[in-house]
Amino acid sequence: MTTAVIGGGAAGFFLAVNLKEMMPEMDVTIFERSQRVLAKVEVSGGGRCNCTNSFANVTDLQQVYPRGHRLMKRLFNVFDYNEAYEWFENHGVPLVTQDDECVFPKAQDSHAIIDCFLSLARRYGVRIRTGEKITSLSQLEGFDNIVVTTGGSPSGKGLEWLSALGHEIETPVPSLFSFSVADKQLQALQGLVVNDVTAMLPGTKLRADGPLLITHWGVSGPAILRLSSYAARYLAEREYHSPLSIRWVQQSEEEIRDRIGEQQTLHAQKQLSSYCPFGLQQRLWSYLLQKALGQRASIRWAELNRKDINRLVNVLLNDDYQITGRAPFKDEFVTCGGVSLKAINLSTLESRHVPHLYFAGEVLDIDGITGGFNFQAAWTTAYTVARSIRQCTPPAPLRQQ
Repeated sequence: MTTAVIGGGAAGFFLAVNLKEMMPEMDVTIFERSQRVLAKVEVSGGGRCNCTNSFANVTDLQQVYPRGHRLMKRLFNVFDYNEAYEWFENHGVPLVTQDDECVFPKAQDSHAIIDCFLSLARRYGVRIRTGEKITSLSQLEGFDNIVVTTGGSPSGKGLEWLSALGHEIETPVPSLFSFSVADKQLQALQGLVVNDVTAMLPGTKLRADGPLLITHWGVSGPAILRLSSYAARYLAEREYHSPLSIRWVQQSEEEIRDRIGEQQTLHAQKQLSSYCPFGLQQRLWSYLLQKALGQRASIRWAELNRKDINRLVNVLLNDDYQITGRAPFKDEFVTCGGVSLKAINLSTLESRHVPHLYFAGEVLDIDGITGGFNFQAAWTTAYTVARSIRQCTPPAPLRQQ
């Protein structure tokens, strides 16, 4: 029996290796369009590869999988994050869980994952053919099973041949990107990290919590990347122009007003800018004071009037900006969209239109927020396909499409 895997990325190698472990007699060939395999794995997580997550803080999979959470819940009965953790450790890749529940190789190097896959592929005799662009099943005559693991297709062109076979396609759009914000005063604070903010799109329920990084083009960091994932289609429809609101302080309005009142009593004759009672960096505090109070930003605490306090509270809880586009870098690693889940058997991930054609990884309309969740989707879907092929009746070769 033979299986062709189209795509030499994370899902493709994990599938090939597991298929060989389940069926040693299976002849497996990976076809990769570029000259290098596992290139995205190499640079992921800043070169460290955030390969999964402990899911300890996840109470609902929709929190981390804006698209495909129901399918992921089903497939976790087949292969979940605990089993992924065990798999890597059992295959010679010790892992470590950070305080934020992200899981990395203990070596803090993505090559620990890459070397594991390549070593196992060589041991099991998996054929790897680079520089091979597959755009038709006619190129793969004679293979008993075909699995598409090509990853995301931002332009959608890589999905056209699958659409021609009858598969419904959800229009691909970028996910996990930072925001351009045309505010020079904010941009001047580039490099500052605020550890606990809430970023929101006014007029919607779209919001995300976490650290925020101020950059020379706008804002980034986990809170923004998560929000971009939740709002991927919303922002694409608006050509990446939208109001943005940032809550800089995770305290109630009453608590903030009480804290201001305390400062007015304790430090009446000191300037507002001399001390931030909310734990914000001095440069950010001075910027927010200027934004809220303008020329009055240099007054003393005793001079704050009711209007000043209202404006200061508002900027801490509901600071408004305008998103003017995505970050000026073409580095989105995740695509929202792909082969519609309507086009596949949800238990086996086999095509509903072409027998013995399967899908795994980001080519499906499944994507997660930052934190190792997309790699986990790759491991889970790839393992599911390997198991499905093992369990199916030996098929006849695919007919030319």
